[in-house]
Amino acid sequence: MSAPADSMQQLAGALRSAAAKTADVVGGGIAIVFALGDAGVQDVRLRAAAGFAQPEEARRAGAAAAPHVRGALAGTADREIPAGALDLGPRVAGGLQVYPVRSGERLHGAVVVGAPAKFTPEQDELIAGLVDTIALHFDVARLDRECSELRSQLASGSVADGDKSDELLRLSEALFAQDIELLRSTEKLGKIERLKNDFIEKMSRELRTPLNSIIEAIISVLTGEDEALSEGAKSALRVALDEGTAFLRTLQNILDLWKIKQGELPVESQDVNFRELVDEAIFSVQDAIGDKPVRIETELAEPFPRLRTDLAKLNQILFLLLDNAVKFTPQGKVSIHGRVNEGVLEVAIQDDGIGICHDDQQFVFDEFYQVDEPSSHKYRGAGLGLTLVRDLIVLLDGEVAISSDIGRGTTVSFSIPLQTV
Repeated sequence: MSAPADSMQQLAGALRSAAAKTADVVGGGIAIVFALGDAGVQDVRLRAAAGFAQPEEARRAGAAAAPHVRGALAGTADREIPAGALDLGPRVAGGLQVYPVRSGERLHGAVVVGAPAKFTPEQDELIAGLVDTIALHFDVARLDRECSELRSQLASGSVADGDKSDELLRLSEALFAQDIELLRSTEKLGKIERLKNDFIEKMSRELRTPLNSIIEAIISVLTGEDEALSEGAKSALRVALDEGTAFLRTLQNILDLWKIKQGELPVESQDVNFRELVDEAIFSVQDAIGDKPVRIETELAEPFPRLRTDLAKLNQILFLLLDNAVKFTPQGKVSIHGRVNEGVLEVAIQDDGIGICHDDQQFVFDEFYQVDEPSSHKYRGAGLGLTLVRDLIVLLDGEVAISSDIGRGTTVSFSIPLQTV
């Protein structure tokens, strides 16, 4: 591979990484990186994107954003893009901004950033730092390309050594200076990332420790003083226990999502009895069913072999899907279908619940997404369950899909490659 090709490949990887960090900074939003083509600001080209489930979705969003980017860079339009212009729902509910990518007087392109909520000053500062880093990557790639072209011309003898050698020396010095600047920028961003990780880990510890103590104390009182408590006191303690347990579970979901993003949630394979795992998940959601006329049925293909996969993650996936199905099913049935087909575990969880309209189905796996505001008060939750389900399944090299009709229920199906035992 030639040096320019190497440089372009490195640039592509750097832009993808920077886009992912930018989308992460705004809490599950989107980031699209554009580069200028030969025709300048009227020729913006999609180079990288993050926050999209499929490449085709990113391409559509890029095509929709391109006219706004051209206008913003040409000074004929505002840097703010209407949230509905890209048709991305709650991921960009907080607005979209165009950030020009410049190094000195040179304009390289732009970054479009969309967020679920309005940018905070801290987020805006972090994005500006990432945009500066993107500009440095563009500059390094440009200088590297120009140096390589000059070296090729000198080596072939197609140009005289004098002026071209001086030009090559100048470009090499500029490239070295930009490499140093890029290193400093990367080091600064790394420090910010470490501070953020330390903060999340500390807050996790500070919240979980007292919360566990509170839950254990409530359980102790309920079991040890049952006869001495009035019915009103018992009821209040059970509500406190349910609230505390739900909060602890939400906190754990947030931490697991964070660990997955940081690549810090390893996959560990164990022998798994899937039937026992399903029974355990069903038992775990009994409290969520309460007095509702809802029954859970299982249909596992016979014979069902023992499996080898990540026991804890599969357990978590089943619980989250069952809990979600039970939550949105006022009455009726929740069914679990499972089979192993050519080394792949195929599972579908079907409910008779309220269903999801077609327009909302593409967003249900997004962080903090809830189908509609009125129902979110009735059906409590932070909107993280299905996001974590998707990320855990992807971590296990699997796939997940959803189908639903309003008033007729929802089916979530997933498949995970595994080894049979």
